[in-house]
Parts: sequence; structure tokens; C-alpha cells
Amino acid sequence: MREVKRTNRGLVLASLTAVVLTVPITGAYGYGEADDMAPSTPSRGPSGSASGSSLTAEAGASGIKITQLSGGGSGASARAFAPVDPNWEPPACWYEPVATPEQLKGAVERLKEGGNLVPVTPTLSWGKDLMVDHYEKGEGQADGEGYRDFNLGEDGYFWRGVINESRQNDIDSYDCERNLFWQDANTLPDDHAPTPDVLAAYAYDRIEVPGTRIELKPAARSIVNLPTWVWLDKGTFKEVLVRAELPNTGVWAETTAKPVALRLDPGTEDAETYPVSGDCEINRDGSIGTPYAKSDIDRMPPCGIRYLRATNGEPYRLKASITWEISWEGSGGAQGDLPDGTFETTQDMAVQEVQSINR
Repeated sequence: MREVKRTNRGLVLASLTAVVLTVPITGAYGYGEADDMAPSTPSRGPSGSASGSSLTAEAGASGIKITQLSGGGSGASARAFAPVDPNWEPPACWYEPVATPEQLKGAVERLKEGGNLVPVTPTLSWGKDLMVDHYEKGEGQADGEGYRDFNLGEDGYFWRGVINESRQNDIDSYDCERNLFWQDANTLPDDHAPTPDVLAAYAYDRIEVPGTRIELKPAARSIVNLPTWVWLDKGTFKEVLVRAELPNTGVWAETTAKPVALRLDPGTEDAETYPVSGDCEINRDGSIGTPYAKSDIDRMPPCGIRYLRATNGEPYRLKASITWEISWEGSGGAQGDLPDGTFETTQDMAVQEVQSINR
């Protein structure tokens, strides 16, 4: 009997006869043993078979390697930013190499001995009969011709779709449902290929920027009509460079996040910002604004806020957001831009009604 299994995105087919079972499965994969087809709870992140093959990896477990080359935060100081464009979405799915002919043969041999079903799409797994017929005996299936003896001796890889973990519930994630297929070495699929722009967009969600607080004078308590100076010291924010590469493809992309502006939102309409737009540009030395000095008592700050009304019990919520300009370059001379990103922080500001103060 030919055994087929579909994960939580569809149905489990116990055979190619008219037997259809609905199985509630949580998680990205959850495929079980070939004899009982019992679902299992998947682990988070990449997983594979005991041989180290990525063939049995979860649907959302991409093989793309992410390396932060420079800049950014670390540990508790690392933060992710949000796209300025709310309509921007990363690619829903693409194809990746997952097994050599030897690795596929090994998986089928284990399957013959009662091992796990073999995932042939992000949502569909096959049992022994289908795997043997299509990949060992060379029998064709609905989506194409088969492969004789797992293509042993050929130079290339078997590829399978990967679903972006951030878009697993999108209808577009079904676009990469082609059964496990062969691709010659140094070539890419004709559709949904992991091109440099795909890798750059994948890396976009994984860029980590420093979450440093802005400097204020006065710091947390201000005076009505008294300007609050805002600045970030030189070197606080630097360019962040992230590299994404997909092994066994020669495809890579390096994505650069460059801080370009600090935007201030005083948290009330009873306030003025400097400049009027509230956007403080990055200085040539990488700083933002100018640190306050006693000699500046009669000057307006190049970057700052002036509150026009005192707080009444509840402080104002001053919002400061850094805008990061995103660009990328990749293999084959490819390059492009991605939507700007923002990281926002808030700070309570109490404002008193005092007519004058010595600083």
C-alpha cells in the first residue's frame, strides 16, 4: 500500500485509495512513523535525520545561513526593527537543496526499515512505495518523470520548497508545493528560486540593531517652555551588515542597515519639536543632535522638544524612533533596496509649570 501524509496544512491520506482522514496537527511538520502515521510535536528551528541530512528538516527550517558581519546589538541590547512600509512582506516560500542522491537513498533505505516518511513538499510526505517507485525505479508521477536509482552518479541536489516561518499561514506559501525534484549543480529552479533578493529579504527580518536610549537634558523632568535637548553620541549607532548565504547554491546577499534619522514624538500636541518636522538627521561623524552645554542656555537645540503645558499626574510618553535605510548587494552583481526600518523607544517625561530655572 502506498502511504502519503500531509501535515497541518492539509489532509492525511492513508493510501491512494479513497481513504481520507482529517488529522489535527500543530506545528510545521509533525510527521510520524510510516506504519501508524501518528503525528509528533515538532521542535523549533532546524532539525534533521540522524545522518545530518537536511532532507527531514521541518518546512519552516531554511538552510540559509545568517551572519552578522558588523555593527548591531548583542545580547539584551539587540533589537529588531519594523518596516516603515506596513504593506511590505518577505517572500512566502522558495526552493532549497536538501539532499544529495546518496542522502535520499539513505532516507529511503531507512524508510524501508520502518523509518519516518520522507517530506517531498513543505506539507506532504510520502511512504515507502511512492518513494521507491518515483526515486528508485524511475516511475513518473503527476508532476513529472521519475528518477532512476536516486540519480546516483549525477552532480546536483534534490530540492524542496521551504515556507518562510513568518508567513506560514498565508495562501502564497502553497506556491512551493512541487514534489522533491532534481536540480543540476550550479543551476537554480525556474520559479521560486532562492535568488539574492530573496536572501536579502529573508535577512531583513533577522537584522538586529542596538537599542540604546537617547540622551536628554533635562533627563526625565522638564519645565514648561524650556527646551529639552536630545542627542546620541558619536558612534552610538553604526551601520549593521548582515550576510545571508545558501549552501550548495553559490547564492548570497549582504544587507546593510544604515541609521539616517531620529524622529521625535513628544506624546502631546502641546509641544514643539526641533526641527519642526521632528526628524533629526545623522551628523557626518555619526552623532545625532548636539550634547547640551551650559553655554547653550539661550539657544534652541538642533534636535529637541519644548513642552508648552505641564503634565497633570500622568507623564507624557516621549517616543524616539531611529530610521534605518536598508540596501543590499549579492552574488552575480545583484543589488537593490528594501523598505526603511524603524526601532522605537519610549520615555516618560514629567513637565512642571515653572517660569524660570537656573541651569
